[in-house]
Amino acid sequence: MSKIAITDFVSDPDIEKDILGELISTEVNQDTEVLLVWHEKINQDYIAGLPKLKAVQRYGVGYDTLDLHILESKGIIACNNPEYGIDEVSDSSIAMITNIARGMTNYNNSAKKFQSTWQENFNPLIKRNSETTVAVIGAGRIGGSVVLKCNALKFNVIFYDKYKERGYEKILSAKRVDSLEEVLENSDIVTLHVPLNDETQGMVDQSFIYRMKFGSSLVNTARGGLFSDLDLIYEAIKKGKIYNFATDVLPQEPPDPCKLVDAWRRSEDWINGRIIINPHTSYYSKESITEMRVKAAQNALRLYRNEIPYNRII
Repeated sequence: MSKIAITDFVSDPDIEKDILGELISTEVNQDTEVLLVWHEKINQDYIAGLPKLKAVQRYGVGYDTLDLHILESKGIIACNNPEYGIDEVSDSSIAMITNIARGMTNYNNSAKKFQSTWQENFNPLIKRNSETTVAVIGAGRIGGSVVLKCNALKFNVIFYDKYKERGYEKILSAKRVDSLEEVLENSDIVTLHVPLNDETQGMVDQSFIYRMKFGSSLVNTARGGLFSDLDLIYEAIKKGKIYNFATDVLPQEPPDPCKLVDAWRRSEDWINGRIIINPHTSYYSKESITEMRVKAAQNALRLYRNEIPYNRII
């Protein structure tokens, strides 16, 4: 009977077996002591039949599918896996930011209609990178990486993160802003890199959008739950309050029908390349998915052996 079990996603645990040997299985049973979790919801109902469970290891970074209160009440350790995919996610954010700054998809869509004129059809909103303020909300591993890469591209970079220690701005060589309001009112492009928790759930709400600079743009490669309502985003884009919107994450995945998603699916003319929706794949490369599985399995082994684990949440 398996001591370490994979709940979902991985059907062929070849990588995990190299590390865990006969301890690993894709079948969860009463002897399971450690769970390796992709998207499975780990709550009271799920763990009720697992009397020997002592630890849960997430494959990914986020842990909003884990009922931490229940796990903690039962003395079950929970860990996440923030060490993989940092470059992949930050590179995806940079790709979205530079696309907005240079108007690539906007031009691509518009150019299909040009006949008698060509290079005269420029977008007057496009500015030099050094005149474009990019605001990074959340400057942890990924957000900090985005700051450094934006610096290299000579954007005017600011960041907001009330949890980072004072002086951290020196490491990033970026201006620190101490209020979210100041960030939103003065930024051309806002990019989100915060975890999803009780504080950040639905943070992109009507007040957030209202405070954004008119004609600014929004990027999210963090969590879909940061959006309170996609219809608010739709209305803001329709009115020009938000000019470009690029996201890799949505509140429901695959997305439920809504005005924003429906308009994007139909490629309505008014969108004109201003909306990019990716299917939550910014973390992925061939290398990162291997790294994810290796690091999760290595930590699962530490948990099984009662060694001090890495990246403990509770």
